[in-house]
Amino acid sequence: MIRVMVAGLGTMGRSHALAYHRNPAFDLVGLVNRSTPRLDPALDGYAIEPDFHAALDRLKPDLVNVSTYSDSHADYAVAAIEAGAHVFVEKPLATTVKDARRVVDCAKANGKKVVVGYILRHHPSWMRLIAEARSLGGPYVFRLNLNQQSSGPTWEVHKTLMRTTSPLVDCGVHYVDVMCQITDARPVEVRGMGLRLSDEIAPDMYNYGHFQVLFDDGSVGWYEAGWGPMMSDTAFFVKDVVSPKGAVSIKMPESARSDDHSTHTATQTIRVHRVGQPDQDLSMADEPGHQELCEREQAFVARAITEDLDLTRHMEDAVQSLAICLAADESVRSGKPVKL
Repeated sequence: MIRVMVAGLGTMGRSHALAYHRNPAFDLVGLVNRSTPRLDPALDGYAIEPDFHAALDRLKPDLVNVSTYSDSHADYAVAAIEAGAHVFVEKPLATTVKDARRVVDCAKANGKKVVVGYILRHHPSWMRLIAEARSLGGPYVFRLNLNQQSSGPTWEVHKTLMRTTSPLVDCGVHYVDVMCQITDARPVEVRGMGLRLSDEIAPDMYNYGHFQVLFDDGSVGWYEAGWGPMMSDTAFFVKDVVSPKGAVSIKMPESARSDDHSTHTATQTIRVHRVGQPDQDLSMADEPGHQELCEREQAFVARAITEDLDLTRHMEDAVQSLAICLAADESVRSGKPVKL
């Protein structure tokens, strides 16, 4: 069995811990968190330690799951690799391209696996959307957003995240990764804009932003993200890929709300539109929920380790999607386009 330690017990860390608990390929040997959060009853028997490095040194796990806040991802991942462990790290891989590259280089130098938490890569509906879009052929227009009307505890989490990471970077890496899986073209320029819509966040941070990314095959992508109680629940979830031959889109029910975490991965219906043909609606009613997706993701981690899968492309893709989103953040702050 793969001895695994989970660091960070927020929404994703708790789900990953439960996935390890349920999967016989893993032996969950430790949980790390500075406080004692409410866990699934199945995890009640596991002790929670407050210090990452002390737990890493004592437990000597085969795998470390880093689900802490973004600013600690790179340092924790490198420490785990240098201690002899493989790493699963939640997105984004780091808060700078330099740190992301440091993690990848460390993994290569030590012969360890690094899997980044791009959960949509394990979602059958998103895999189908990518396949349908690729079948149309480019160049493409990508229209993607995820705005969240957050309040109460969720707004508190968002404000904590925004101490180090903007919504454009935190959520954007998922959807830029989707763009890059559909087009194999090279991103060449990013243009971003953003606005601070709340006095509850730092003066140099913004809680709403959008950017455009230009690819060398002529494809263009748009992504928008906003967090906070002021955000609209109208058109908060747009997932649209257009090509000269048609379009592939995710259709959500009118009852969907942005503060429902399950909507962030749900698809419900994929509409395939081909020029000159009737539209085709593909039902995704039996798609996996959030916890099942986490379990699929960790099953992939087990395969990567036990079957010695080559994760070079996976890691490089994670660096590229982060670089695009960080360029967008730079463009927001500078008011100028950023060449890649």
